[in-house]
Amino acid sequence: MSNLSDLLPSGAGGKQVDFVASGTLSNGQTVILNTNGTVTAITGSGSAESIPSGSVSSFQSGVIYRTCVSMDPNNANKFIIAYAGGTGDYGRIVVGTISGNSISFGSDYVFSSVENNGSWVAFDPNTAGKFVVVYGAGASQANSKVGTVSGTSISYGSAVTFNSAKSRELCIAFDPNNANKFVVTYSDLDAAGRSKVGTVSGTSISYGSEATFENADSVFNSIAFDPNTANKFVVSYKDAGNSNKGTSVVGVISSTSISYGTPVIFNNAVSQYVDSSFDPNTANKFVVAYYDGGNGSYGTCNIGTVNGTTMSFASKFVFNSAVTDRLSVDYDPNNNGKLAIAFRDAPNAGVYPLSAIVGTVSGTSITYGSKSTLESTESTYPSLFFNPNTSGQFVTGFSSAGNSIGAAVLGQISTISTNLTATNFIGVTDAAIANSATGSVTIKGGTTTNLSSLTVNSVYYVQANGTISTVSSAPAVRIGRALSSTSINLEFTA
Repeated sequence: MSNLSDLLPSGAGGKQVDFVASGTLSNGQTVILNTNGTVTAITGSGSAESIPSGSVSSFQSGVIYRTCVSMDPNNANKFIIAYAGGTGDYGRIVVGTISGNSISFGSDYVFSSVENNGSWVAFDPNTAGKFVVVYGAGASQANSKVGTVSGTSISYGSAVTFNSAKSRELCIAFDPNNANKFVVTYSDLDAAGRSKVGTVSGTSISYGSEATFENADSVFNSIAFDPNTANKFVVSYKDAGNSNKGTSVVGVISSTSISYGTPVIFNNAVSQYVDSSFDPNTANKFVVAYYDGGNGSYGTCNIGTVNGTTMSFASKFVFNSAVTDRLSVDYDPNNNGKLAIAFRDAPNAGVYPLSAIVGTVSGTSITYGSKSTLESTESTYPSLFFNPNTSGQFVTGFSSAGNSIGAAVLGQISTISTNLTATNFIGVTDAAIANSATGSVTIKGGTTTNLSSLTVNSVYYVQANGTISTVSSAPAVRIGRALSSTSINLEFTA
């Protein structure tokens, strides 16, 4: 390239400029301009965002309630969904298997043959195929069972009571740094937020002493363990004793006992449908998502930073500027700073659809992509969980009231890594160029004529892997319009 003016568009159909190749380039290769003036092939790999990425799959006929999804990190593509439904609204669990973009389900297995007052389920990340389900057993007590998955079959141990009074707002999470240890939280009849450490041995469970994290009624309890810090977790909830404000508190496990720091308010207004997740790639960072009654009932997230047994919260970041409820949030363990939220969206013509959105966390800030519809019919009770064995893939279980089924659907966030940016595309090679050799490139403002299988008058985009197609979704960059089946007018303002 002899002169900067060579990069400017001209009235001629051609616009070829000589460049030195950094790496071997093929004929018709899309290239970027490097800061040293050489050109490099556009390369990239990974999956593009696709939400949903497959069809909705049914696991239960009829209306269901209170779904909870948990992935088994030790059995690739296996997950379970706990829910209330079927005969008598009994507590049931079903095994799901992911294959590509499809989900198949086995039979359901009843864990409670009385009306289920709410249940939560979690796999032990240190023991393949082993999980614990906690549930309200009618009007009498709160129970738990160990479950073991084999293929698509489930077997249960005996029920173990962890609270002899009627309990609400149950939640469970395993400590990823301590095999067989978990914490269960619940709200007791005296309207206090309670918790216990459970220890699994075979198919049995033993519990430590009860610990109180909130002296008033705690609602929408959510537990999140920090996988980077042993024995530490955060409980987030709506504090009914303090004007229903959103509140979080740090808990620390010592053997089978729990101690708590001082609760910290994350939202100084009514906070419904609270859920939380720790960033597996950044110690002491977690996200809490909720319905913000102080701001139009919008869907909102805060990033919390734990310091010892206290924490601080950054500004609020709205992900849905409409009434938002029944939400679920999870960090992707395979993509740093990425999370996804599933939620029941504001009504459209009287119907509440199920939506999802991807967030990117940087420090204590969050930016969001575009909202996607997971299910357009009346839907609720979403539970979202990332697949630890497939980068960027998540599953959402939910109740599709519009179709009278319990269902699940997959989503895929973008995992593409590429050297293409919105501004560095320069053109297409006119012939093959050897590494470090000089060759001709048709640049923006010219017409490249050595392509194939184009559709005349269609707009084309260079993709993250260097191919050219009509797909426009990011990180694709518009390059021009096809003049024939072999030529594209490369737009100077691509």
